[in-house]
Amino acid sequence: MTYLVEQLINGLCQGAIYALFAIGYTIIVGVVGLVSFTFGEVIMIGAFAALYTATLTGGNILLTIVCSFSVAGLTGIVIHKVCYEKFFGAARYIPLICTIGMSMFIKNMVQIVCGSETKAMPEVIALGGIHIGGYLITYVQCAVVLVVVVLCITLSLFLNKTKQGVILRAVSQDRKAAAMVGIDVSRATLLGNVIGCGIGGVAGMLYALYYGSLSASMGGMATMKAFSASVLGGLVDAPASAVGGLLIGVLENFGIALFSSSLRDMIAFVFLIVILIFFPKGLRLKIRRKAK
Repeated sequence: MTYLVEQLINGLCQGAIYALFAIGYTIIVGVVGLVSFTFGEVIMIGAFAALYTATLTGGNILLTIVCSFSVAGLTGIVIHKVCYEKFFGAARYIPLICTIGMSMFIKNMVQIVCGSETKAMPEVIALGGIHIGGYLITYVQCAVVLVVVVLCITLSLFLNKTKQGVILRAVSQDRKAAAMVGIDVSRATLLGNVIGCGIGGVAGMLYALYYGSLSASMGGMATMKAFSASVLGGLVDAPASAVGGLLIGVLENFGIALFSSSLRDMIAFVFLIVILIFFPKGLRLKIRRKAK
């Protein structure tokens, strides 16, 4: 029983990181209106930015978070300019192919510049933890949950209480209608891509911090888990996508506890298949349909 409770705690902490993956991915897809294949590489860029910032600053976590968000956000600007901006009126497969090429380019550039081997993440958070009810919750787990909660609250306030946030929501709901009332859709999609990529960068930092390592090839599986989680929200509903991330994290850890650690990455694929079969338009849309 104790082991299962520990796995639940680990799953919730890991799921919080996946939830951040899904939120960032959902913002990009919701605002830009296109599925992106570069998001995993953005997560990887955020992790590497955290690695070098933590090394240079001696493990200052605030600077590490800011740098991860900023570098990933700047990467989002480049992706938007190259893959999206010139192709909004073109066939949907053209920007999709561009994101695939950009993903390969970023991954190979990082491998050339930083090396392809797995790197150890410096200790940004002190070792040890807090004992609650006989269970140990490490300081790293506390930091991960705290950063995710603060970031989600900040994002919610931004989207609901600021003019730019309202514009992003309007564009995500109907781009043509937003353009008709005078909203600069191109600028809004750029801002949404920057915010989504920035959140992905912070998620990459937390992922590297939680596991203590990172590599240039970490983006592939990160993309898969972000996509699998966001499918629960129909790719556009951030809260439901975050729930999907939490579920994947918990299911992964219970899968390891009950079966084998080799099944960790397969669970995200099974989750994706189940959601597509039973909730093809997302959980929230399904509930609304039943209410009618």
